[in-house]
Amino acid sequence: MPSTVVIGAQWGDEGKGKIIDILSRRSDYIVRYQGGNNAGHTVVIGDKSFILHLVPSGILHKGKKCVIGNGVVVNPAALIDEIEGLQKSGISVGSNLLVSEEAHLIFPYHWKIDELREIAKGKGKIGTTKRGIGPCYTDKVARCGIRMADLLDDKIFRSKLKENLKEKNAILKRVYGFKGYSFDKLYRKYSLYRKKIRRYITDTTLAVNKALDEGKRVLFEGAQGTLLDVDFGTYPYVTSSNSTAGGACVGTGVGPARIGKVVGVVKAYTTRVGEGPFPTEFSDRLMGIIRTKGKEFGATTGRPRRCGWFDAIIVKHSVMVNGIKEIVITKLDVLDDLRVIKICTGYKHKGKIYKTFPANIEMLFDIKPQYEEVPGWLCDTTGITNYKKLPSNAKKYLKRLSDIVDTKISMVSVGSDRKQTLKL
Repeated sequence: MPSTVVIGAQWGDEGKGKIIDILSRRSDYIVRYQGGNNAGHTVVIGDKSFILHLVPSGILHKGKKCVIGNGVVVNPAALIDEIEGLQKSGISVGSNLLVSEEAHLIFPYHWKIDELREIAKGKGKIGTTKRGIGPCYTDKVARCGIRMADLLDDKIFRSKLKENLKEKNAILKRVYGFKGYSFDKLYRKYSLYRKKIRRYITDTTLAVNKALDEGKRVLFEGAQGTLLDVDFGTYPYVTSSNSTAGGACVGTGVGPARIGKVVGVVKAYTTRVGEGPFPTEFSDRLMGIIRTKGKEFGATTGRPRRCGWFDAIIVKHSVMVNGIKEIVITKLDVLDDLRVIKICTGYKHKGKIYKTFPANIEMLFDIKPQYEEVPGWLCDTTGITNYKKLPSNAKKYLKRLSDIVDTKISMVSVGSDRKQTLKL
């Protein structure tokens, strides 16, 4: 089956952008299936760094078709900025980019509701990026969202925008004390967006299925990570879509029988951004060291990421719910200077040891991680180009991770550049 799904098997930010970029070389179509511009994929090519929020990473390779699927929510202003930024960098964006006519549009009222809701929650906030992603998905489920196909039909667009503004302005004024938005201004602005993105909008479900019929290689990319999935993550501290492999089907219109291999990407340690439980979080001192060396700051918001030891419980959970057949380990080099490295293999709560991920997320605030310690390797791995030449203790660490999560490792990353990737 010529299709592969690449997903994050932790809380996102695992380095999927680089792995998707590498796998794109032997793919014909690269398809984004969920999320919005609340996520960022960073790809480093030589001395150039590209941060992509909506456009699939495959755009950096010539001759590839890049697809934004129906499961993605799109801020057209962000999409236009990204396209223009790529073009200024000499990257061709034209008929190689397809945007689903069924993808939902993000409007200013979405991100304003997102922002004001977070402020109102105070200490109980979820920690969203305030990009309007959640409220847009809410409209989608409430069956009042506005899709790309609606934008293309001026009569339908005008009618739906008026209806939405009546409700959204009432909520903004009565609940949050915000004045609301002008129909005329939004209509004019989005009509201008329509002119700029019309050429990309098409039936992507048909395009991707036809590609599979023709034996083309299709790579599906998700945003965020499994532990941020709205069903299988640390709910409610999650995103508003299915970031697991199953999201590739509903977010593109490709049947599950057409999905081939699922590849999970994990860091050699663990990070997460925003609020929510994080059992293996480092002490402040080690946090500062790893955050600085690993450049652990969000590609989208610049927020510092929380860092911790490798949590095998959440990765095993990800392997199960995604059907992961192989994993890619990133940022091994960030652990180069540590004498002792810990692996979380269980959770202790009220005297009981748990080896599986609990549905009661409140437990995670109160558990004690059960660690296994292994010796570090204390040498620089960033210049190593062959897996066999890794330090003995580094290979032992990787072998132990593979054994614990019962999944083979196919690649190891020892730096941000494409070349700093070891294949097993």
